[in-house]
Amino acid sequence: MITRQRQDDMDLGKLMNKHLTRYFDPSKTIPEETLQQLLGFLRSTPSSTNVQPNHFYVLATPEGKERLAANLGERFQDNSEKILNASHTVILTTRADLPGGHLQAVFDKERADGRFPDPAKQARWESMTRDFLNLRNYGYKDLNHWMEKQTYLAMGLTMMAAAELGVEAMPLEGFDPTSVDKAFKIRETGHTTTVLLALGYPDPAKVYNSPISRFETDQLFTFV
Repeated sequence: MITRQRQDDMDLGKLMNKHLTRYFDPSKTIPEETLQQLLGFLRSTPSSTNVQPNHFYVLATPEGKERLAANLGERFQDNSEKILNASHTVILTTRADLPGGHLQAVFDKERADGRFPDPAKQARWESMTRDFLNLRNYGYKDLNHWMEKQTYLAMGLTMMAAAELGVEAMPLEGFDPTSVDKAFKIRETGHTTTVLLALGYPDPAKVYNSPISRFETDQLFTFV
């Protein structure tokens, strides 16, 4: 939990009036301690029913980043420079389906961690979770799309955590998922690439200083 003093130190105005970094300084690397804090936060991000449908590929080496940059797809080569110059890039993947073995692994981990000390409550939770996932799978027929929403939730929260740690984070949707999946053998794991997150420090010579452009408050908010 963030302390009151820490809340006072957060500069939301600075975050609200800046552009996302589009050009990284290739000479700067995220310190290992900072990286582990950020990955620890990513691991802790919530997902609906605690489904945890993700696996994350952390590209920290030139070879890893070069492999990704070379497999973005022809129309997305403009993003290659961003990936190559970033300190790290994370490939956020999502399960293509939800086999019973994965769900049981979630339940086993919850039991081992003592998430619900009362066994009866744990049993009710598992029953409710199975019912909800059956609804997504057979009722709404949107299980994969719903799981991808959990991936974007994790990414958004991690971007905020990165800003708090002084690290720039830029999401990238400009890539061919089939090509990326093939390059990293992702589909063999039962996952597929959803979004990329480049991390690092901005190139000071290429920072955007123009104002951000957003709709006015009265166009965006309705108070009831």
